[in-house]
Amino acid sequence: MRLVSYFAPGAAPDAEPSVGVAAEPGPFHPGTRIIALEALADPSLGGAALDPALAARDLRGLLRADPGLARTRAAFVAAVAAGTGSVALTDIRLAAPIPEPGKIVCAGLNYLDHVREQAIEPPDRPMFFAKFANAVIADRDPVIRHDRTRALDLEVELAVIVGRRMRRVAAADALDHVAGYTVANDVSARDLQGSRPALREGERGDGQWLRAKGSDTFCPLGPALVTPDELPGTDALALRSWREVGAGPDAAAGRDVGAARDTAAGRDTAGGREAGALILMQEGSTTDMVFDVAELLAAVSEVITLEPGDILLTGTPAGVGVFREPPVFLEPGDVVVVEVEGIGKLTNPIVDADGWAPAASPAARLLSGG
Repeated sequence: MRLVSYFAPGAAPDAEPSVGVAAEPGPFHPGTRIIALEALADPSLGGAALDPALAARDLRGLLRADPGLARTRAAFVAAVAAGTGSVALTDIRLAAPIPEPGKIVCAGLNYLDHVREQAIEPPDRPMFFAKFANAVIADRDPVIRHDRTRALDLEVELAVIVGRRMRRVAAADALDHVAGYTVANDVSARDLQGSRPALREGERGDGQWLRAKGSDTFCPLGPALVTPDELPGTDALALRSWREVGAGPDAAAGRDVGAARDTAAGRDTAGGREAGALILMQEGSTTDMVFDVAELLAAVSEVITLEPGDILLTGTPAGVGVFREPPVFLEPGDVVVVEVEGIGKLTNPIVDADGWAPAASPAARLLSGG
């Protein structure tokens, strides 16, 4: 199943998101339709109908009340068979699958190629940091490049959504506690992080990563919670990210840097130098993880109890902007796209601290509904 949190057409600005299930398997496409969770409680579904109390919950609450989602799945299968009504994905606005997770635990330096591009040794045990719920945004929501950074960067990541309470769970049993997976962008302020290529002479970072990684809007999540049965495992999933260059003083340079790097890697980037073209930034695979999903979950749960709806970001492959030569950072007007194979894509515009993007830029077009 692919479960989403969403706002129905005409929803009030302060409305809470509804929960729905994609009517068919596979990544979303323009014809995807969503069945509302409330429809799974229709009495016409007979014994398979979902308890109305479950159908009224948000996705985090549903995971708590229906561990493993067995009751939800049975009702969904019955609803599809009965031809239950649905709404077009294009007619709704997605929220993050878990809009307010209790915990967001993130793994650092967990891809070998990302370690190599920094010319350092891989860690001998998992390294973790945290984000908070204030950082979570959804597909198409704007990422804010606030006034305390001029070195904004992207990181495509496979995100794990916990489905059962985890405390001191061994790696061999960890995947039994996973509700599903989604896509994340670990947006990072590299100057606040203290990354040397992002610092000007005399500058230094915060000394830790809280503001660099945990600022408002720095954790796009989505587009859906994809249950494990829809994936062939997580050991060999492709991850990619792109930057669509908007207006700004480095627009042309950014296109040239991206095209040059991709040409050196043997990629076809014929359109990479044209205004508005998507420049491939990252291209990796979960095969390159230093520690796999089960090992990361076990390491966290050894000392931190994970609850249903908590989220684990599992690291990013090489290709981030800060370690390019010269570094390439995100500017207001840009659009970033991150993708994990089999799960889907996230697309987010970049705006400044006042929510502004240059007129006619890719970000401005996206924000206007284009």
